Amino acid sequence: MKALLCKSYGPPDTLSLEEVPPARPGQGEVVVSIHACAVNFPDTLIIENRYQLKPELPFAPGGEVAGTVKAVGEGVTDFRAGDRVIAIPGFGGLADELVTTPNKLVPLPEGVSMEAAASLLITYGTTHYALKDRACIQPGETLLVLGAAGGTGLAAVELGKLMGARVIAAASTDEKLAICREHGADEVINYSQDDLREKVRELTGGKGVDVVYDPVGGDLTEAALRGMAWKGRFLVIGFASGSIPAPPLNLALLKGCSIVGVFYGAFQDWERPRFLELTQELVGWLAEGRVKPLITSRYTLEQSVQALQDLGGRKAVGKIVVTTALGRSATGL
Repeated sequence: MKALLCKSYGPPDTLSLEEVPPARPGQGEVVVSIHACAVNFPDTLIIENRYQLKPELPFAPGGEVAGTVKAVGEGVTDFRAGDRVIAIPGFGGLADELVTTPNKLVPLPEGVSMEAAASLLITYGTTHYALKDRACIQPGETLLVLGAAGGTGLAAVELGKLMGARVIAAASTDEKLAICREHGADEVINYSQDDLREKVRELTGGKGVDVVYDPVGGDLTEAALRGMAWKGRFLVIGFASGSIPAPPLNLALLKGCSIVGVFYGAFQDWERPRFLELTQELVGWLAEGRVKPLITSRYTLEQSVQALQDLGGRKAVGKIVVTTALGRSATGL
């Protein structure tokens, strides 16, 4: 089988696609034949040793896949060969096969495409957990989404509307904001042209926003925090800008607001029953067509380096998906 290997830390062009032995399950393990792997921002960090998850070298990046169970090891009873699944292993997905454990798998209903399924949990799952459990967002509240045209940002726009919020999408170009409007944004802010804080004040009549969804970090964080409403909730999702901000904490005091961390990877381990409950709801929404991941770029496994470079260069709008030979043959591509 083929795998895109990180043998030493560095940018995407240091990775190499190589033939490796077929995956075999050990006790309590599952082998998944991968059809599709979504590329996410943490993949660009993990290969440079800048992420909290630090697998042993060599490893394949790729933390979100969809496929079918090929084999199960001794002691595995929840899954069997042939089952359709989504897996969120953290790494290992840019390959033909993946060895993982049952707690990293979610059953996938028939009728849902592998590409859409592979694009669901890291972006929509993170957002679903963030808005529902961490922010406890309520219908009629106002949600500000930073980096709103990225995969995670668009998920926040879409799920915010689904949960009844008024959504303000913020992004760097009018073209990106047009996509945000197509996905349900009520108002938009071009923060390359407008002062974010002043525009938020204008759009909320001076009240501020109830929830901020921030996957960007950097200079935007403090401006968004200054635009919070009383008792607002500021969701710390990630740092796509490459800069971890240090906003003045007196703002949280003055606003009476909460700064809330969202670590979806830890959530699935610490709160497994709740994770499964939320995941079942989200997969149901996907099957019903209530959420529709926007896949804008498709690559083969051989083109994975370019996929990672495009994502790291912030060229991506929506989701980037890598398909294996098995995935392409299954869909007739």
